[in-house]
Amino acid sequence: MKPIHIILAVISGAIAGATVGLLFAPAKGTDTREEIIKFLKEKGIKLKRSKMEELADEIADELQAKA
Repeated sequence: MKPIHIILAVISGAIAGATVGLLFAPAKGTDTREEIIKFLKEKGIKLKRSKMEELADEIADELQAKA
């Protein structure tokens, strides 16, 4: 198999995975971020609201990237 075919297969798989993830996502991004904030607070992580939202955004972005 030529390297270009491997690269195209990886890119196609990533696009397909992202599309399926967006179509079948269990909740909106804002809802997911709120759940992350709630979870962090339950675990005793105390940050200012802006820092908590920033951390939740980073976690949500990582989760979406892996989907």
